Amino acid sequence: MRKIAVLDKSTIDKIAAGEVVERPASVVKELVENAIDAGATAVTVEIKEGGISFIRITDNGAGMEKEQVPLAFLRHATSKIASAEDLTHISSLGFRGEALSSIAAVSQVELITKTVRELTGTRYVIEGGEEKTLEEIGAPNGTTFLVRNLFFNTPVRAKFLKSPVTEANYVSSFMEQLALSHSDISFKYISNGQTKLHTSGNNNLKDVIYHIYGRDITRELMEIRHERNGLAIQGYMGKPSVSRGNRNFENYYVNGRYVKSKIIMKAIEDAYKPFLMQHKYPFVSLHLTMEGEELDVNVHPTKMEVRFSSGQEVYQAVYQALLEQLTHKELIPEVSFDRSREKKELPPPKRTIPEPFEKQRMAVQTAVQPSGNTANTVHPSEHIRENTEYSAVRPQTGNTEESQKVFREQTPQPEISVPLQTDGEDAGKSRETAEIEEAGKKDHEAAPGQLELFEEKLLSPSARSRHRIIGQLFDTYWLVEYDNKFYIIDQHAAHEKVLYERIMKDLQNKEIHSQYLSPPLIIELSIQEEELLRANMEVFTSFGFEIESFGGRGYSIRAVPSNLYGVADTELFLELLDHLEGDTKRSSLELLTHRLATMACKAAVKGNQTLSCSEADRLIEELLTLDNPYHCPHGRPTIIAMTKYELEKKFKRIV
Repeated sequence: MRKIAVLDKSTIDKIAAGEVVERPASVVKELVENAIDAGATAVTVEIKEGGISFIRITDNGAGMEKEQVPLAFLRHATSKIASAEDLTHISSLGFRGEALSSIAAVSQVELITKTVRELTGTRYVIEGGEEKTLEEIGAPNGTTFLVRNLFFNTPVRAKFLKSPVTEANYVSSFMEQLALSHSDISFKYISNGQTKLHTSGNNNLKDVIYHIYGRDITRELMEIRHERNGLAIQGYMGKPSVSRGNRNFENYYVNGRYVKSKIIMKAIEDAYKPFLMQHKYPFVSLHLTMEGEELDVNVHPTKMEVRFSSGQEVYQAVYQALLEQLTHKELIPEVSFDRSREKKELPPPKRTIPEPFEKQRMAVQTAVQPSGNTANTVHPSEHIRENTEYSAVRPQTGNTEESQKVFREQTPQPEISVPLQTDGEDAGKSRETAEIEEAGKKDHEAAPGQLELFEEKLLSPSARSRHRIIGQLFDTYWLVEYDNKFYIIDQHAAHEKVLYERIMKDLQNKEIHSQYLSPPLIIELSIQEEELLRANMEVFTSFGFEIESFGGRGYSIRAVPSNLYGVADTELFLELLDHLEGDTKRSSLELLTHRLATMACKAAVKGNQTLSCSEADRLIEELLTLDNPYHCPHGRPTIIAMTKYELEKKFKRIV
């Protein structure tokens, strides 16, 4: 057994840093929270390469006196609390006194700070926990932190960082949360020389939501103000029409602190549950205010987790506040056909934003240009399907004559007339009859079941000529007689399967075609969604999308994969981005391939839609050419069968 030894200061600091500094976003979080605690009303954050190589944070807060600067970098040095009793009355965001020490232990830090009372400022340089410089310097009021080369002395930690784009996404997400939790502070966020976020600090939360999420979401918000048992809740909640495929839009803050809480999350989702589809999540931006004694924020070094002394009361308060709004508001979505509506112009920020404290700084402008479209672009006038394909139809409202007409016009007529019955029918009866008689001898009564996977007769060309379509049941199911069996085919599941297999084959063979949209689809993205789009622009382009910048964080989708034509909309595109972010284990190319194929199934004919016999015949013919025509992409059966023997048993023809 090795002898026990006391670790040296450098090792202790690096271990401590591992608890606080996980990635560049952790550094930004700690330093910006310190700026807020210092009374800053305006903060500028600038990063390069996702913050791995460069982070600069400038504020107009109180600053630090020269003799206090070195103390701030000592472990457990803090001005926020003086004793353990103060932990029950914490009003500041930071209080542990570990942030600056941990950051300095694994990076190269330069600090420039000045108080209002001092004539000159202080410049302090510390690298890897070792002090390098402490000197006077001319500086404006406030504080500027420059953090360079994160994990330069811990390469093992650096190896676990993600790509610069991914790390920048973490910073972007945190800056959004800061802006939403402190609408009274003006935030400016710059990444690689480009301004990503700039809020006015006018204490108007709705303006901040507009800056981050855009007009479409902002106009679907409901204000919420609720108080229950000393817990005050205020903010905005989205109508059920505003939903996403992940929880990124569920944002809540406790006493100004962005946190994650299973209690609050469950209350939000339980309130919305009757109003949303399964696996959809709402938009909320809620601010909870309570007494410090009811809250424990000293749970985790990152201060992202909190505990409540009465979790059930918090749950009930949030649940009731949201449910009251949802049940007392008119939630019918408004549909606008005016595409020329101009964007709302917000007034420019009133407060002066502190610019980075360097006269000769170089802004690296990076413009992400989508790569050339490798897809074969097809003009609308050229978008004609081959006669061998079964046309995808997006159903209109109900069983209207117009929707049936569109389906018939876009569906090639089959070469085989329907119904069909040839003289060859008798050739297969003797074998089928023998099977039935053998089954009768064994007294085997089989229930109506799914089609056997290896029944060659139904899939063979000769069998196809002996199919007889009887008709459509409930405008959904097609009844087909074949020899001594009776088949029921779900038209929606069958068409889904046909489309899915066709699309997957096209993707595998790289036979991608684009279809222009007229007018283009205009979409506004959040900072995080925009970064995801830019990072995967080449992948989207290779699938047949043609996407251009439309100013700000708006984008114009000019063309989509031809298989999505007629079903591509804002919700579908945002769902693609949601799934890109939610699945980090699979490549974007693989993930998009399966998601696009599944989404294209929305073009399939629906239940309760009348088809002609010729349309159904063409669908069945293509379905039976597939390797596995028995299940739709979601696992539901496409065909079930019943034998003549089973029917005769039911009618007591066979005892």
